[in-house]
Amino acid sequence: MAQQDVMLTAPPEGLRPKGAALSVYKGLFGSPTNAALTLIIGALLVMILPALFRWAILDSTWGNAGREACAQASGACWAFINAKARLIVFGRYPYEEQWRALLAMLIFLGAMAFTADWRRWGRPHAGRTLAIVWLIALPSCAVLMTGGVFGLRYVEMDRWSGLPLTLMLSAFGILFALLLSILLALGRQSKLPVVRWICIAYIELIRGVPLISILFMAALMLPIILPEELVVSKILRAQIAFIMFFAAYMAEVLRGGLQAVGKGQYEAADTIGLSYWQSMRKIILPQVFRLTIPSLVNIFISAFKDTSLVVIISMHDLLGTTNAAITDPEWLGIYVEAYVFTAMIYFIFCGGISWYSQRLEQHLMSGGARR
Repeated sequence: MAQQDVMLTAPPEGLRPKGAALSVYKGLFGSPTNAALTLIIGALLVMILPALFRWAILDSTWGNAGREACAQASGACWAFINAKARLIVFGRYPYEEQWRALLAMLIFLGAMAFTADWRRWGRPHAGRTLAIVWLIALPSCAVLMTGGVFGLRYVEMDRWSGLPLTLMLSAFGILFALLLSILLALGRQSKLPVVRWICIAYIELIRGVPLISILFMAALMLPIILPEELVVSKILRAQIAFIMFFAAYMAEVLRGGLQAVGKGQYEAADTIGLSYWQSMRKIILPQVFRLTIPSLVNIFISAFKDTSLVVIISMHDLLGTTNAAITDPEWLGIYVEAYVFTAMIYFIFCGGISWYSQRLEQHLMSGGARR
């Protein structure tokens, strides 16, 4: 039977692929099961892709066409995206000032790309250079978004929405949650009982409730708890909720990484006379981050997507502005294209995070040989 299977799936000797093509061939047709699955998936793609292409391209409506033209067409109404793209991306931010929000996003993403380039990490004064970049980028973004100086119109933070709000909540939430999670993970393994039990209580309490409840607490309870003269904006309250929530999950991931590092690494750090914090910073934590990259990236992506939950406290992130766009009576009934457009934005950012993490993991696993 095995010989018969090989005869059924293997091509003639002179036509057999080699190298990378051979690996692809074995994955698709290397066994009867693989061959059957390949044929089934291929048949489904033949059935779906032509219809999808007709809907999205051939029969679709583009440009400045109105609702009537879309109603007569059998394909997608991309004219809706042409009319509502700025509302979806920038939300309630003043229309004539949206160039400021766009410029702020480009500056912020540029600073993140500069920081993510690992070729700069080992250079002299790399930390100082990164600090200078962010000391320029963050105030620039704040001035552009808020205004009130340099002749820029003042824009209240409550009007920040759409993609800028999603980026801000997710990026700062991930950054500060990661810093807090390091302290929580180290504290959970501390030899001091008080510190250890406080960290355990925090992690288990936060992980035991959904993010929605944390957002409600931050939105409704913080103004009651804080003094009346201390006014905290709704965006900042939501940001605190994201930091508290995702820090607990990251702490458990990092704790697993700390346990995965061999005891010999700790003993070696003690042998060469490093203090606790020196050994953590120079020896232990770099290995922990390398081991936990896949798990941390899952949390990063989840944090980026979970910003959509802020709609329950009357804030409009990217998904919230999409829902607002499809309620326009002029375009009533057009909604699939809006969600496709928004899904593509989410896919670009989440796919970019995943792609970068894989490259970084390969770079670290190879000892920095791959650039």
